[in-house]
Amino acid sequence: MAIQNWSDDILVVELSDDPQFTDDVDSLLERLETDAEHVVLNFESVGFINSSNIAKLLRLRKTLIGVDQSLVACHVNNQVAGTFQVTGLDKIFEFTHDISTALAQLQLANS
Repeated sequence: MAIQNWSDDILVVELSDDPQFTDDVDSLLERLETDAEHVVLNFESVGFINSSNIAKLLRLRKTLIGVDQSLVACHVNNQVAGTFQVTGLDKIFEFTHDISTALAQLQLANS
């Protein structure tokens, strides 16, 4: 996983398929324990998500909401988007098409 400090309070995280996905989100959660920041999750390299991945994402969302930070997912393919829709999670996560739009959305919401 690549974590990029885009600004003082925004991280861009490049996720990978499982089993790396779980490790990526765990590492991000550890980092957020000491430094709460807004997060953009780039799903470009993720081909599918399973129930374990969903549980990790929900934990991440809960952590960020608890410290008044935002989470935006981008580059979500049709299979992953379908999983979010079937589980109803498309209603609680924010999605954009690309990283630039996600960053702009975070900057506007938090300015």
